[in-house]
Amino acid sequence: MNVYQLGGLRVVDLTKLLDPATESRRCHMYRFNTGGPIPDFHTIMDLTSHLGTHCECPYHHDDNWPDVASLPLTGFMGRGIYVELKDVPPNGYITAEVLDKALGDKIREGDVVILDSPYKLTPFTPKTNTEEDKRLLVNGETGRWMVEHKVKSVGFGDGVSIENCNEDVKPFHDVCMAENITFLEVLKNLELLQSETFFISFAPLPIKGLDSCPVRVYAIEGLPGF
Repeated sequence: MNVYQLGGLRVVDLTKLLDPATESRRCHMYRFNTGGPIPDFHTIMDLTSHLGTHCECPYHHDDNWPDVASLPLTGFMGRGIYVELKDVPPNGYITAEVLDKALGDKIREGDVVILDSPYKLTPFTPKTNTEEDKRLLVNGETGRWMVEHKVKSVGFGDGVSIENCNEDVKPFHDVCMAENITFLEVLKNLELLQSETFFISFAPLPIKGLDSCPVRVYAIEGLPGF
């Protein structure tokens, strides 16, 4: 179940469900009983920081930039805006012109921008960068637009690739993360959204020295002001 009602609000879970039995990235659960005859189960979680739906923080790309615990809690929530870019050809770049057309009169300072396209392909799989992969691409120009518009975070649906080549991916990361813009990767269920804008939350665990963290991302539709 990915859509919930909370009074007059509609809550949409945008998170990938993780199953240790099928995950290709590190995801192991070790459950044990510390209480003897009186059950007291604990679980050791052996996870990579880039597992499933995760938030990447600036420390991911530079030792001198903020880690997960150094960013304010308000950096992981706010006004979300979702856009599916339908007028860009397969494997086209998400340029400033594209973003101006799609978001120019809607964007606000501090927004969480979620980008998607019709060319969907599950990320970080053997199909990445094959002939089947028609996803749209980001580069330094995409990053500069985000910085100029003072967005808080950039999220990606399955229709956008951030895996195509270092020449594009590294500048995009560096330009954004130098300004403490975080990334939300492997978002799911975006097709269930009924509103273009909404309140979004994606708080990671505040662990010192952590570059990124799996998160539970959810959108709340109908919240006044969002």
